[in-house]
Amino acid sequence: MTHTIGIGVIGMGWMGMVHSRAYRQVADRFADSGIRPRLVICADDVPARVQHAQAALGFSEATTDWHAVLAHPDVEVVNIATPNYLHLEMVRAAAAAGKHIFCEKPVGRSPQETAEIERLARQAGVISFVGFNYRWAPMVQYARQLIDEGRLGKLTHYRGRFFAMYGSNPLGMLTWRYQTEYAGMGVLGDIMSHVIDMAHMLAGPIARVAGHRHTFIRQRPLPILGQGTHFSLGHPDDPTGPVTNEDYASALVQFENGVQGTFESCRAIFGPKCEMSFEVNGTEGALRWNFERMNELELYLPDGTPARDGYTRLLAGPAYGLHGRFIPGDGIGIGYEDLKAIEAYQFLQSIVDGQQAAPSFADALALANVQQAIVRSWESNTWEPVISLRREV
Repeated sequence: MTHTIGIGVIGMGWMGMVHSRAYRQVADRFADSGIRPRLVICADDVPARVQHAQAALGFSEATTDWHAVLAHPDVEVVNIATPNYLHLEMVRAAAAAGKHIFCEKPVGRSPQETAEIERLARQAGVISFVGFNYRWAPMVQYARQLIDEGRLGKLTHYRGRFFAMYGSNPLGMLTWRYQTEYAGMGVLGDIMSHVIDMAHMLAGPIARVAGHRHTFIRQRPLPILGQGTHFSLGHPDDPTGPVTNEDYASALVQFENGVQGTFESCRAIFGPKCEMSFEVNGTEGALRWNFERMNELELYLPDGTPARDGYTRLLAGPAYGLHGRFIPGDGIGIGYEDLKAIEAYQFLQSIVDGQQAAPSFADALALANVQQAIVRSWESNTWEPVISLRREV
């Protein structure tokens, strides 16, 4: 059976383009699903950007008014890839229009906004999904399988981190990501979101945290509207403005099941390019994964012989998860945008099935609860419990 699903994308910067290409891949990579995404309309407030997106990706229509996406009768899915400060307003309108919603992380500028977004979608009865694409790496899914099967024994330790150099250059422009007014939290909301989501998926709920923050680069060159990305650089003579959120965030973590852990993230570190990574230890084994080498998994499952007394490097291939949908051979790696294609497929399949899948806005709220505890710990300088912010009305 064929399922044609109309897609409207709001925000045609880097991530909006990535999501649009991902939808285009679904009919090819997952042809047997019968899912046929149709790119109906794209929106961006920069005319040149939306015109380019339509021409490059084949949207039937383009607009500079995002409200037109919600009003379009052929749009079943609204994909939000805009700056964080626009998410709440757009989700509210999309939920009221009865559209299913994909929203990039962090869903809200603050944990409180995320709680409101989760409530709006839940009460509207629409399917939601969030851009936690790292969880879809086939070797990560295999790690999850090993943990769920008990191959590592009882988990004891979890260390998650996300180090990225995108903000390490002081000439990096003062885009919305560096401003509390538009982004909300800094790395705690941006890349630490991935760390917490991964920890929830692999190790379970978190009971309490003790957090720390720091801002390394406090002034940045002012950007030019509609030009560049958060990777773009300014000139030493450009006017500057203040950075108003954190470059670095970390936390000591205690999970509800007794696992002990640490989280750490930084956008201004020098060295790691995109080190989204985790290490998990149990009573019978251990494993570790790093996105910079996303097609590998290091696994330690000793059997009493010298040959197995150390980490083994596994190379991705068709035997692992959905890798075979992209590459038929062992040791031939897939990439970042392939993870977004898997993500798009999982989201659309949940719509076809009529069943909410993970990661949903409920999962985004679960990690927002942890972020709020970390923020409280910044102020109290002590351990803080994770408390649910879920709103009923």
